[in-house]
Amino acid sequence: MRTHNRTSVLGLAVATAIPLLSNASVSQAQTGVSRGGLEEVIVSARRVEETLQEVPASVSVLTEDALRRTGVTSVEGVVGLTPGVTIVTNSTEVGDTQINIRGINGARDAENNVALVVDGILKTNTAQIAQIHGSLVQTEVMKGPQGAYYGRNAAAGAVILTTRKPGEEFSGDVAVKAGQQNHLGVTAVIDGPLSDNAGFVLYGDHYESDGYYRNRSPVPTARGNTVDARDNDTLGARLVFTPTDTLELDVKARYSEYEGSALTFNPVFSLPGFAAALGDPLFDEDVNDHNYDFIGNIKPENTQETTEFSVKGTWDLDDYTVTAWGLYSDVEQAWIADSTAASFYRFELQPSCRQTAVEIFNSGYLLPSPQVLLPDPFSSVYGPFGPTTCDGTQYQARAQEDLSAEVRIASDYDGPLNWSAGAYYLNLERETSVSIAEDQGQGAILQPYNPPESINPTSLMFADRFDTDVYAVFGSLDYDISERLDLSFALRYDREEREVSSRVPNVLDPATGAPINPGLPAEGTIPDAGNTYSKWQPRVSLNYMLSDTWNTYASWGVGFKAGGFNNQGSRQILEENYNIPLGSGLDITDEYGEETSSAFELGAKGTLADGLVTLDIAAYYTEVDDMQFFEFFTGSFGLLRVVSNIDKVEIYGVETTINAALTDNFSVFGSAAVNDSEIIDNSARPGTEGNKSPYTADYTFNVGAQYILPLGDDMELSLRADWRVTGPTWFHTVQENEIRTSFDLFYPGLGFADYSKSERDAYDTLDLRIMLAAHDSWRITAYGTNVLDEDIVAEVIPAVEFGGSFVSPGARRTFGVELGYQF
Repeated sequence: MRTHNRTSVLGLAVATAIPLLSNASVSQAQTGVSRGGLEEVIVSARRVEETLQEVPASVSVLTEDALRRTGVTSVEGVVGLTPGVTIVTNSTEVGDTQINIRGINGARDAENNVALVVDGILKTNTAQIAQIHGSLVQTEVMKGPQGAYYGRNAAAGAVILTTRKPGEEFSGDVAVKAGQQNHLGVTAVIDGPLSDNAGFVLYGDHYESDGYYRNRSPVPTARGNTVDARDNDTLGARLVFTPTDTLELDVKARYSEYEGSALTFNPVFSLPGFAAALGDPLFDEDVNDHNYDFIGNIKPENTQETTEFSVKGTWDLDDYTVTAWGLYSDVEQAWIADSTAASFYRFELQPSCRQTAVEIFNSGYLLPSPQVLLPDPFSSVYGPFGPTTCDGTQYQARAQEDLSAEVRIASDYDGPLNWSAGAYYLNLERETSVSIAEDQGQGAILQPYNPPESINPTSLMFADRFDTDVYAVFGSLDYDISERLDLSFALRYDREEREVSSRVPNVLDPATGAPINPGLPAEGTIPDAGNTYSKWQPRVSLNYMLSDTWNTYASWGVGFKAGGFNNQGSRQILEENYNIPLGSGLDITDEYGEETSSAFELGAKGTLADGLVTLDIAAYYTEVDDMQFFEFFTGSFGLLRVVSNIDKVEIYGVETTINAALTDNFSVFGSAAVNDSEIIDNSARPGTEGNKSPYTADYTFNVGAQYILPLGDDMELSLRADWRVTGPTWFHTVQENEIRTSFDLFYPGLGFADYSKSERDAYDTLDLRIMLAAHDSWRITAYGTNVLDEDIVAEVIPAVEFGGSFVSPGARRTFGVELGYQF
């Protein structure tokens, strides 16, 4: 009979990994050491409490003790300690987060590929992934398609967060940390009883930083500003009532505000023809060798506001449990920054553009090579995000309001056959807008449309409203065939109804005289569109206990992401600007298709040395049909963001994790994950077949150690090191490919781009923490992140027909101190 538990499977270079690795990721729960071995961990990744070792899937866990000793407070920190998982977040704007698990990545402007579950409630907005969701007491990362358990958009896996509940006595924790670059963080949480059958939790979190990079623009209003600053505040409350012995009500509210920077990118060119003709190798630069230089004349601004309420009820009846919850969520965000228009001479005839070009040239200021500034804008060589007003300004907004609810009934897991069944509903309203406006040197207006008489008149605009209704039913069966053999089957059906309507006003661009929507058809209107997507998502797993300490399993599951809509008019823009003049052969339309995946996994996990060592290994194979992928285009028409479909991708890999309690006080932990992938068919971009799945690292390694030195009866000194290696990564389907760009129309023979230098090299980071703590009282921690000051490329976004990429830098070294007190 099962006791329920499973862990993560990582069987990569097993021979290399097992002896050394000590990962702060998978069974990170097990960095807590108790006499006689590592502590047993209870997880809920399959929506039922079970022990980690028995779960027939890869699950990486951080317990409350591990969270405290690593300083992790958000999903971004969790990912850094999880093998086979990578994250890109906040490079464009706050809330712009893509998590890659085993080669399956989220696509900007599409839906999540990872289910985010907080205290049993499913959250659907991608902008919430990297937010603070409360005072964490455990995190779980479940890998592989989890559509059977969590439905649409769980194609890559699930992230399950558990936060603090009220205790029977008043308690709390307050911490203040300060570090380099004016990093300042304050967190506070207090909980306790309100009566015999009610309790509360209140928490708050504040974080601010000046960032790592400064603007050296010649424009006084921009010069010296940080380009990656952030300031975030979160407040939350939780009330838990038990009006009867069988009923628990859990009510939560959360509010957060963010202000910071946006669009932390530099251009890197990939034009070897220009490099040879002009004798400047920076026209064909390796993204890993780029020296970041931020020179824009617009101070970037980024805001986000989140409001969230939820209610969950749990009824424990004689033979089964009923759980029902409802969630309201509203997230509004927007940003404005320099744009990319100067490279294509959109505003070069405007007085402000010509004036600022002359003024900056006369000042003696030099643009970073290979860019060249001359008094005549048409004779200059501009990159995007420059100091003149010729770039214009770029604005983007996304507002999403959703209401969701679920009811589930499950047996009490007290016999050989157990079951669950339920239903789910989601209503989602989303509005998005992207615009370029003329920069007249008088500042930028943070809104999507500005009339011609304004100081920042809109020149290009895409804006759409998306309405979505999702209906789902689901269920599961778990059967103990024998004392050692278990069979599990889960099934979910999702039906998603989507509609889209354009919100662009039918007005002309004052700079060009054309419609501000370059995709507007000849008849002058864009009709509304809609479609329905549906999918059955089964998952089957077989679990066999070889012994009391070793478990093996095999599983197969299906993942699903609904299709959706690009900005209406996208296909026409691509036809007119690329397919017809360049012969690009792009097959990207106003609607992108649904993504489905089928994944197989084999794994084993167990303990050695009387429970002092835990070991997990796994191998997997995934086939993805119509993988959704984000593409960015920029040209004389302005800019365009779309989602395409990669027809077929095959992904396979192995993972392994080991944790060892060498003594009662000293533990080591390690993991490794190796991934290989291949694009089999890609009609959206012919010629990319044989390339790798984008945003997927070839491998990740995590190695760490923790030593706890008791100091008398009530104090301890804790030392911890976490080393992470992330392998080479391509960020686009175009990799070692040569592509004809728009520049070839003006400079025949020179305008072909070679993207073989756009792969991010492998890099490593080392984090250290030293904590002196009195039990159940004060603590002081000295910490360092990226202490070796590794140069990190956070993200590469190739604008393929532009002839280059937009490259964002990662965080630099930071040292700091944290003071905390718990009561």
